[in-house]
Amino acid sequence: MIFGTEEKIIVMIEGGTMKKSNYNKFDKLLELPKEVCSNIPKVIITGFDEIIIENFKGILEYEEYFVRINTHIGIININGYNLSLENMTDDDIKVNGKIESIDIERTVD
Repeated sequence: MIFGTEEKIIVMIEGGTMKKSNYNKFDKLLELPKEVCSNIPKVIITGFDEIIIENFKGILEYEEYFVRINTHIGIININGYNLSLENMTDDDIKVNGKIESIDIERTVD
């Protein structure tokens, strides 16, 4: 159902669920965050000890000193030591340890 907007709504089916790829006027009216209505990742950094990444696709590499996480718009590289992965769900992942640097590689224009 479309509520009187002239915007085109694109719907993608992923893993049995439907996600919109754009942030339309109806979502703004409801004040929904962009990461809820799309696949845009949200990265929460707490000091140098913890990173939470929401809306991730998968883990590309994992070592005690290096983690590469794939998202819908790019790859997030985390360097440090004593890194561990915790609280993994289908959409969220938490990286703990002594984080030295974070690098983001864009794969979508």
